[in-house]
Amino acid sequence: MVRLPFLSSTRSVPDAAKVPRHIAIIMDGNGRWARKRLMPRVAGHVKGVESLKEVIRHCLDRGVEYLTVFAFSSENWRRPQEEVSFLMQLFMKSLRAEIERMHRSNIRLRVIGDVERFDKPLIELIEESETLTANNTALNFTVAANYGGRWDIMNAMQKFMADHPGVTTGLTEDALEPYLSMHFGPEPDLFIRTGGETRISNFLLWQLAYSELYFTEKLWPEFGRDALDEAILSYQQRERRFGRTSEQVAAGADSSTDHA
Repeated sequence: MVRLPFLSSTRSVPDAAKVPRHIAIIMDGNGRWARKRLMPRVAGHVKGVESLKEVIRHCLDRGVEYLTVFAFSSENWRRPQEEVSFLMQLFMKSLRAEIERMHRSNIRLRVIGDVERFDKPLIELIEESETLTANNTALNFTVAANYGGRWDIMNAMQKFMADHPGVTTGLTEDALEPYLSMHFGPEPDLFIRTGGETRISNFLLWQLAYSELYFTEKLWPEFGRDALDEAILSYQQRERRFGRTSEQVAAGADSSTDHA
């Protein structure tokens, strides 16, 4: 059995670090930000890239080890074709412009999702960027693109069955987890969604089981260093019990079995 280097929150009690080790973000509100300013929706997406760059830099400053952002969901193909095309072009343009800087900053880039649907030049650029940054260690930056949580679980199941033909019973979480898109990192400690919506929208369904959820009215282009600090402060004021009682947390009790 492949064993993962990180604890599962449903079968063990992970360390609750003062600063979130892993932050996951749904960057919502670009279109509304633009509409409020009588600008086209695409202007909001351009401004949103600037917010992301600021958040990445601040994650480095705060010692966050993993940052995962939802850039394009499997449901976003339903948007107007012009907007989808612009988003693909913006993804390519931003990646070309920033990958060398990310590499110099010791940031490792990964893209998770069903990227095979993208045009070949974008697929090749993603592969080149992942290869370039593969040995970097300061921050693990993951972009979820054409990603869906249900797709992730089904994809993992299909890969597991391909590797274990004939196995029909006895499948465990331990056995499936190495096939999930985020197998390389710990579960998110803190989940942030901007834009005032209070749902997780098919993002990291498996991994968010015990994440602390933080929702803000700020639109993504308005979200920067100070807003990230506010989210981290909210996280620091919470008691992470992972199914235990407050008394057990205070005593440092861990009655679970470590399967990781």
